[in-house]
Amino acid sequence: MAVPRSTVHEAPSRDPDAVPSPGPPPHHGAPAEALPWESARRVAASAAGPLSPVDLPLHLAYGCRLAEPLRALVPVPGADVAAMDGYAVAGDPPWRIAGLVLAGGAAFGAALGPGTAVEIATGAPVPEGAEAVLPYELAVRPVGVPGRSAPPGRFTPPLGRFAPPGGESRTAGEPAGEWVSAPPGAVEPGRHIRRRGEDCPLGAVVLTAGSAVTPAVLGLAAGLGHDVLRVRPKPLVSVLVTGDEVVTLGVPGPGRVRDAIGPMLPGLVEWAGGRAEAPLWLPDGARALAAALAGPPGGPPGQVVVVCGASSKGPADHLRAVLAGLGAEILVDGVAVRPGHPQLLARLPDGRLVAGLPGNPYAALVAALTLLAPAVRALAGGPEAPRERSALAGRVRPHHADTRMVAVRRGGRGAVPVGHDRPGSLWGAALAEALAVVPPGWRGEPVELVSLPAQRV
Repeated sequence: MAVPRSTVHEAPSRDPDAVPSPGPPPHHGAPAEALPWESARRVAASAAGPLSPVDLPLHLAYGCRLAEPLRALVPVPGADVAAMDGYAVAGDPPWRIAGLVLAGGAAFGAALGPGTAVEIATGAPVPEGAEAVLPYELAVRPVGVPGRSAPPGRFTPPLGRFAPPGGESRTAGEPAGEWVSAPPGAVEPGRHIRRRGEDCPLGAVVLTAGSAVTPAVLGLAAGLGHDVLRVRPKPLVSVLVTGDEVVTLGVPGPGRVRDAIGPMLPGLVEWAGGRAEAPLWLPDGARALAAALAGPPGGPPGQVVVVCGASSKGPADHLRAVLAGLGAEILVDGVAVRPGHPQLLARLPDGRLVAGLPGNPYAALVAALTLLAPAVRALAGGPEAPRERSALAGRVRPHHADTRMVAVRRGGRGAVPVGHDRPGSLWGAALAEALAVVPPGWRGEPVELVSLPAQRV
């Protein structure tokens, strides 16, 4: 985990002015040559297993994945309830109205006998003996009932406060002394009654482990009685941006470049299932990089550190030497892909993964999709990204030895290259929906598409 700017310090028990000696890594022989793109992605996906489960309150669990099946702690509905506003009825019409039941109020408290009804609100408990609920809009005044001379017609009193002719009123639970009927065929046995457990029985498994916690899942969990969820936590990703030439605000001056990778990574990390810390900008040199990678003593395993820049093999690129000095195991040292060739993946002794990304923005995006996203997804307990294949509806020049990653949009005839995808520019990626994986020596066959994080709608 990256340390705050105010606490960047020399690594304990090391000469702060010395470049860590590569030395011979303990086992750790780095790969002799760049890995093929697909092989590198598989290594990243298998570099770590899911983080240990934690219990989180619902408002903090969004975006995580369930670590165990989600079960119903209550049946839904919890009792037989009305699905419509109207009258719970028993027997044949006409029915004498015996009371009123509201959602959240007291139950009627007695069984309905034939020829009786209670006025009822949607969601209110249906009395024992009720055979159906007659909606207000189907209710009519009965004809030929002793003491009644009103002509037939719709009978839709206001819910919760029934005022029969003559002005006398009643409240919930009071007998009405009124009558209600229905046209032939308007009442079907069981109609408009939701039975206990009908939507979800008590103890039912509604979602399996590994399911993503979406807004709908949070609502479902709350409705089933859950206050907390056991989930795989989001991996915490620290971001280190290196380079004396990098500026973080405003228009860069001569010889300077604006950091484009730091602002790009949080959304990409979130899309993969993780959570990115605010970037830490470091000057060139081994000293600051070693201190930031060393982190606090006993840094938590299962985290990821992303180093932007310093991953190539030039005079200002110290990442490999620093990792060797820290005793890291190199898992991937270069990938045969264009752009993004000088990328790497390593594991520190405390278990943290280090993803080294090139300093060019588009090359860094390619490397992040190759190594960082699969590793974060695995730590979060997520499934492998869906595979998609498509024809290419445009001219593409393959590389003779390396995979090419081409920015494309999906079209009716296949994926259409958008251009503007040189290593130092994100213009093409900003226009694109996916990156087409064009293998060495490609001859026009369908290719894999790697989706880019989509815009929220």
